[in-house]
Amino acid sequence: MDRQATIEQKLTRAFSPLHIEVADETHMHSVPEDAQSHFKVTLVSEQFSDMPLVKRHRAVNRALAEELAGGIHALALHTMTPEEWFAKGCQAPDSPPCLGGGKAS
Repeated sequence: MDRQATIEQKLTRAFSPLHIEVADETHMHSVPEDAQSHFKVTLVSEQFSDMPLVKRHRAVNRALAEELAGGIHALALHTMTPEEWFAKGCQAPDSPPCLGGGKAS
């Protein structure tokens, strides 16, 4: 199973999300395209209610501890409650362009 599918499967099991999107953004960085090393995760779950942002991110990091220890270089997290998700128009922000490793102009 590829990393993107593994991340989605583990987060779905851990958080029973209303919405989940896992995007492989490796192609935006100066690494081999098949590296599967840079991901953007949008995760909307009731479990995040009354949980500060840092605790949400720690919970996601715990769920993905094996992946983070073995090859994932970057993980952009957008963790929201359903209310926050709807207030943002059901969209997460775009990732900024990579400025390192030869990508900067």
